[in-house]
Amino acid sequence: MTISLCMIVKNEEKILARCIDSLTGIFDEAIIVDTGSSDSTKEIALKYTDKVYDFEWIDDFAAARNFAMSKATCDYIYMADADEVLDEENREKFLRLKEALDGEVEVVQMNYVNQLQNGSVYNFDKEPRAKLYLRQRQFKFVDPVHEVVRELPIVYDSDIDIIHLQQENHAGRDLKTFRKAIEKDGSISSRLIPMYARELLLGGSNEDFLLAEEYFESLLSEGTMDADILRAVYVVLAQTALIKKDTASLLKYALKDIASEGCSEMCSILGAFFETRGDLNEAAMWYYNARYETAPIINLKSNREVPLNGLIRVYEAAGAYELAAEKKKELKETEEKI
Repeated sequence: MTISLCMIVKNEEKILARCIDSLTGIFDEAIIVDTGSSDSTKEIALKYTDKVYDFEWIDDFAAARNFAMSKATCDYIYMADADEVLDEENREKFLRLKEALDGEVEVVQMNYVNQLQNGSVYNFDKEPRAKLYLRQRQFKFVDPVHEVVRELPIVYDSDIDIIHLQQENHAGRDLKTFRKAIEKDGSISSRLIPMYARELLLGGSNEDFLLAEEYFESLLSEGTMDADILRAVYVVLAQTALIKKDTASLLKYALKDIASEGCSEMCSILGAFFETRGDLNEAAMWYYNARYETAPIINLKSNREVPLNGLIRVYEAAGAYELAAEKKKELKETEEKI
């Protein structure tokens, strides 16, 4: 079986060669699609392949990936990002996998690791991702951001680790893409709504929340929305209300969530609300609930770092330094486990 390396790139002159070098010997052809670089990315790409194409960026990662895949000619397509690296151990695993491929497996998943570097918007440091695709199956990506393959394929879960060496937080870029997709189509898929909420909570600025408010409010009128998605909407709107200092709206959305089950995200927001009002006892209670009494629905940090840091601030402000020291120790132990 032969493999086409497919990449979409933009301004990756610092890291493109590192990625391709780590894959050399695995792929049989390289397809590199440039979406508007202003540095030497294309020149570097041309050192590895003459199959370098331009693609006008339309704020749609799926469209760019589908264009790259359309240029491939090998049996399988390996979709890589420039900030990925394959170390020698996993390179050998990949080569053994290539020897074993027979065209029956349609998709191979590999472990995406090192995801929490540089304040990324992921909950887990390691998770499986579809990386290798049977070309004749003619897979198509959907969704303009956090794109995914539409069809349900025959999947093989490999033990290959792809090291993700993200150079910066991509939340700002992704949030802009979410907004443009909504402006274009009026909405985004139900799969993307919790992802939009998660990126707001993990990497969004106050302005990002304010720009998202109208769309998330519009979702409340959809009577058939999944209950878990609806809770994510409440969390975003409650955080927006906290930013706007709109107490009535914050309590409205918080009570909707608390009345059903309550999640760590909402408890953390209530802890922050009472902390800003100087009500340290109430703030401590809600941070405690976020950490120990509830579970997160979209942002794991709302059950770990967020409430623990909140408790540390509140205890120190109240002069309870021993309690604050206990939470600092717990925070350190928690970070070491991640």
